[in-house]
Amino acid sequence: MKLVFATHNQNKMREVAGLMPSYIELLSLTDIGCFDEIPETSSTIEGNALLKANFVKEHYGFDCFADDTGLEVQELNNEPGVYSARYAGPANDDQANMDKLLANLNNESNRNARFKTVIVFIQSEKIEFFTGICEGAITMDKKGASGFGYDPIFQAIGFKKTFAEMTLAQKSKIGHRGKAVRLLINHLSKA
Repeated sequence: MKLVFATHNQNKMREVAGLMPSYIELLSLTDIGCFDEIPETSSTIEGNALLKANFVKEHYGFDCFADDTGLEVQELNNEPGVYSARYAGPANDDQANMDKLLANLNNESNRNARFKTVIVFIQSEKIEFFTGICEGAITMDKKGASGFGYDPIFQAIGFKKTFAEMTLAQKSKIGHRGKAVRLLINHLSKA
């Protein structure tokens, strides 16, 4: 079974490919020759995932799935949320995003946060949504060199390491994207 994951992000691709069963051949946007900038203009994580999946289905005809992820920080009214990748500006700069978030939480004791990933899967004309959530907290400073995005400042509940201090397998086992992907795989195995 060929399935397109609507992303150019090689970090996401590696993470998701490591979870997929062998009967699924996972293709990226690069693999199908899609180099268009897919607009993410929705005000919700679900909406942006749907926009990306619809774009691939409409323009390339493949069964596909797309994800969108947001980091929701309780003290900041769930910011950065849908704007997580562009929190510090349009450059999608991970370091600048983390620096801004840490500055906004300076002197705050409530550092509760959660990562939320929504996957939209389109097969033929049917659309399915799968959501994965990982509860945790924002650390006081950056720790670890693995991962991407906010991984160096996010610590899941019950763990002493940030996502950036974990192996990809450890992160995938407890993380938001891994949870959403496993729901998708479970759905595919029943189809």
